[in-house]
Amino acid sequence: MPSRFALSLFWRTFVLLALLLGTGIFAWVQTFRALEFEPRAVQAAQQIASLVNLTRAALRYADTINRVTVIKTLSDQESLRLQPREPRDRYDPFEVDRFTHAIGNELRSRLGPSTIVASSVNNVPGLWIGFLIEGDQYWLHADRNRVQVLTGKTWFVWVGIALLATIIGSVAIAGLINRPLKQLSFAASRIREGDYDDELDETMMTREIREVNQGFNRMARELARIEEDRAVMLAGISHDLRTPLARLRLETEMSVVDEDAKRHMAGDIDQLDAIIDKFMDYARPGEVKLVAVHLPLLVHRTIAQFRDHSQIKFVARIPADTYVLADETELGRVLANLFENARRYGRTPSTDIAAVEINCVRDGPWVGLAVRDHGRGFPPEKLALLTVPFFRGDTARTAATGAGLGLAIVDKAIQRMGGRFELSNAPDGGLSALLWLRRTD
Repeated sequence: MPSRFALSLFWRTFVLLALLLGTGIFAWVQTFRALEFEPRAVQAAQQIASLVNLTRAALRYADTINRVTVIKTLSDQESLRLQPREPRDRYDPFEVDRFTHAIGNELRSRLGPSTIVASSVNNVPGLWIGFLIEGDQYWLHADRNRVQVLTGKTWFVWVGIALLATIIGSVAIAGLINRPLKQLSFAASRIREGDYDDELDETMMTREIREVNQGFNRMARELARIEEDRAVMLAGISHDLRTPLARLRLETEMSVVDEDAKRHMAGDIDQLDAIIDKFMDYARPGEVKLVAVHLPLLVHRTIAQFRDHSQIKFVARIPADTYVLADETELGRVLANLFENARRYGRTPSTDIAAVEINCVRDGPWVGLAVRDHGRGFPPEKLALLTVPFFRGDTARTAATGAGLGLAIVDKAIQRMGGRFELSNAPDGGLSALLWLRRTD
């Protein structure tokens, strides 16, 4: 049994693609972070070391007056501050994680092992580099952002953009993959409803889909031809069988003297004619014209066809304002089949009369028409077989004079009208048939 939570092909394809691309993005981010970590640390250390070396060189070769100018220029143009390093200065280490350790090691390798890298000096935050100029100790204060690693916010923005592109791409790709299959599914549903005119595109660029469409179109054309042949054959059979039956009936009326024999022969001929009608009803083409049908009027009109109250009696309770979406002629045949089935097989054991109750229920956009008798019912394990063509129940419910197509015709006709047909045993005895059709207001 298929799961009620089964995903459609579109969503299954979308989820798989999004999962694949999302995993690829995650792997790409991790790879990029690993590859850019060391180059970024080296680059940041090189920039800071260059600033320190330039500052050291400028101060070393400048006289006292020019040193003040150099320091002022560094402060104004490069946002650098130079100050002497005192023994009592308190500082916090800069190296607290892998990235800052890499920068510290690179700076010491370029500026000397005595170089100090701090994140704050005397509670003043920033990037502080402690170095020597001809034996004098200095602090160089720079902006911490010069060595800042990419922040989580930056990663979030870029990864978010990548994921959004992944979702959009997955939707587009899943749509492209699903479109021809959706068209195929729609065309198959139209064929199921008897419409063979829809053709799929045979000029698709994808070879496999093009071949499937070509094969489907050939199948549709063959089915249309078979359907035409079937209609012609059925019309011919109906005509060819009814003509000798009509002659037999005429000869029976004129030649048979015994009234009992004449009555039995006429009954057999009528039964053959009714069986032909059943075959024609079951093989009727699938096209129906759905219109608003006044259900109470149609039910009472069908009841009027059963005039022999010694065999069947009806009790109908249907609100006068009940309309359903159906083919009026087809629904009339459905009701006639149900009533005839009740007349033959649903007679109440105590009275030998079929007491048929007809009730109406409403459930949202649906109208349910319940037709039940008070007969012996039917074994529950065999209820589903009653709509199988040519199946007949056991002798407890069968007079075996039909073709075994009555309820199969009902089920097929209701499906053609977009409804559903349900059979069950009534709690207090008898068979209950429930027709569900869409309501019109």
